[in-house]
Amino acid sequence: MALAALPPDADKQASVRAMFDRIARRYDGLNRLFTAGLDQRWRRLAVDAIGIGPGDRVLDLACGTGDFAELAAQRGARVVGVDFAREMLGGARRRAIDAALIQADCARLPLPSGFATAAVCGFALRNFVSLPQIFAELARVMAAGGRVALLEVDRPTPGWLRASHSFYFDRVVPLLGGLLSDRHAYAYLPQSTSYLPPEAELRRQIEDAGFRYVVRRERMLGAAQIWTVLLRGTT
Repeated sequence: MALAALPPDADKQASVRAMFDRIARRYDGLNRLFTAGLDQRWRRLAVDAIGIGPGDRVLDLACGTGDFAELAAQRGARVVGVDFAREMLGGARRRAIDAALIQADCARLPLPSGFATAAVCGFALRNFVSLPQIFAELARVMAAGGRVALLEVDRPTPGWLRASHSFYFDRVVPLLGGLLSDRHAYAYLPQSTSYLPPEAELRRQIEDAGFRYVVRRERMLGAAQIWTVLLRGTT
């Protein structure tokens, strides 16, 4: 599938929402299959990295079927999950996760300013239309000193490793995803990494929104990345 098949910004939100509604029922199972379960390990590392626990009010941004929300709730936090795809939220509700689940646009969160002491976002940055707008809205709903963990895919930089990863991510995943779920969706997902800005630009966008102590950690030799940040206002 060529990069030209990616939806333009004007159509991206509606196109991506419809795509996730189509694949919601099999999304979790295929995530586990394609990452050999490492996606859950990365989520646990992200939750641990920002120390989510009792007393926290946690926002799960673009929560999908609730993997992050479930982990945060298990640690004693009060959790609100927000996603724009109704069927993905339906998956979270079927799991009976102890969280408030809201269908809404993550660029216009239906939450008061300073609400969350912590926030998480898993594999969703590349699906947003405007990352600066998302980061600004995230900063608005965070309390001073709030902690954020952002989990996203990436592509390894070494030549041989990048080639091996590309063969799997760009060819095997779309092939199997098409056979087991939705051909267009699993062609989009690898190609959507092109929406992610370079590391330096992503860091600048996060800092421009008011966050500091921005740290990026690679997982699986660069196939995934975890960003942890704090909202300004800490001592």
